[in-house]
Amino acid sequence: MILNVENLSHGFGDRAIFNNVSFRLLKGEHIGLIGANGEGKSTFMNIVTGKLMPDTGKIEWAKNIHIGYLDQHTVLEKGMTIKDVLSSAFSYLFDMETNMNEICDKMGEASEDELNKMMDELAVIQDTLTIHDFYVIDAKVEEVARALGLLDLGLDQDVSELSGGHRTKVLLGKLLLEKPDILLLDEPTNYLDEVHITWLKRYLIDYENAFILISHDIPFLNSVINIIYHMENQSFNRYVGDYEKFEDVHAVRKSQQESAYIRQQQEIKGLENFVARNKARASTRNMAMSRQKKLDKMDVLELTKDKPKPEFNFLTARAAGKVIFETKDLVIGYDEPLSKPLNLSMERGERIALIGSNGIGKTTLLKSILGLIKPISGTAELGDYLYLGYFEQESKSTDNTTCIEEIWKEFPSYSQYQVRAALAKCGLTTMHIESMVRVLSGGEQAKVRLCKLINRESNLLVLDEPTNHLDQDAKAELKRALIAYKGSILLICHEPEFYEDIVTKVYDCSEWSTRI
Repeated sequence: MILNVENLSHGFGDRAIFNNVSFRLLKGEHIGLIGANGEGKSTFMNIVTGKLMPDTGKIEWAKNIHIGYLDQHTVLEKGMTIKDVLSSAFSYLFDMETNMNEICDKMGEASEDELNKMMDELAVIQDTLTIHDFYVIDAKVEEVARALGLLDLGLDQDVSELSGGHRTKVLLGKLLLEKPDILLLDEPTNYLDEVHITWLKRYLIDYENAFILISHDIPFLNSVINIIYHMENQSFNRYVGDYEKFEDVHAVRKSQQESAYIRQQQEIKGLENFVARNKARASTRNMAMSRQKKLDKMDVLELTKDKPKPEFNFLTARAAGKVIFETKDLVIGYDEPLSKPLNLSMERGERIALIGSNGIGKTTLLKSILGLIKPISGTAELGDYLYLGYFEQESKSTDNTTCIEEIWKEFPSYSQYQVRAALAKCGLTTMHIESMVRVLSGGEQAKVRLCKLINRESNLLVLDEPTNHLDQDAKAELKRALIAYKGSILLICHEPEFYEDIVTKVYDCSEWSTRI
């Protein structure tokens, strides 16, 4: 057994996440960890990797296991280059080299006995460095960077300036260079383009060791895992097989639980009626007491509480002008051009998806059109009578505001009841609503941001990767709401199964990017 978790309980304040759960990871198992937003999938990963201490429970890893963890919330420090981050996979070897150099510096003053010991230690270090290909690290870093499409960016690029997709690729590349015994992957496909999702899928299918994968991308998940752990109502349930098999077995199990609950409730009602009718009568008092004892000893079943399903209904403002936006010889970028001169336009009622690989300027184009950043040259003009709803790719929540306060800032005229009702409609429970935004999962934070969007009238929605972090129910409801929306939509998305039914046009941004 590689990992064994027993009697794990954990919570934040009054909010319980796990209650006495158990989990095991065996050799060769490819586990999919699934559940709705906020069920504690990322929290579980942080507990088993030692980043969080559980309230109670035992976590045992097999000895000498090297764990590689791709965390959806990892921050890359400003000033580090792509090469620095990828090379940090070999930090333990660089530490050995430093130790070796320190030993060499001390050799001139060492006695004969000390010198012999130093020579033996140097030989061990030298062998270790050679075995682990220390002297060809640069070539290995370059090889992985090429596979993930990072080489074109330049290995000296500051990681803090990268797009979300490229940041994910850098972290993934570091993980692959570490060659861990166990992979823990928290939503690795978020921000990745289709080409590299396919590449990662092939890699995981062929991966000989065990891994635990969190993903809301069901086609991706289904193709790489052989065990499902379903997290629901503070507990874990293990299912053998892929996601489709899980859905079938879970539906049967739920039906059986409901039938057993109904039967027991009928039995309880019958016993209670008998006791109420007969406890006062001397001739039947003993029978009534016997039935009361049976009631007292009964292990009462509870139905699994269904999670609140989100409802996204976008409010439509008055009609926009005929032209939504128009660009003239627009060249986007920061220090260097990311595009050829662009002459694009969008008319009222159009729905456009921007697709293409990471880092070619899709988000930069959106921000340039909206006037949030200056283009290198050319112009972008917005049309008349626009009421904009903008969903950014990433949200940086660092203060201590609660969900209620976050919505109140946007809608100060709302009563507390209206704020709570708005958040509840987005699929958030009372516990979530009263929590600070920054402690919520990525999916829950996205629902808070969508809450702001759906409660303000708009006639143009600009959405940058809106499906990242959203669970299946939320993703399906968002798709339904966007199809029903009466305004115009400009959308960046890497999931064809999501955007194909929504949009009227697809622009492949690689056709005008200078990064291709």
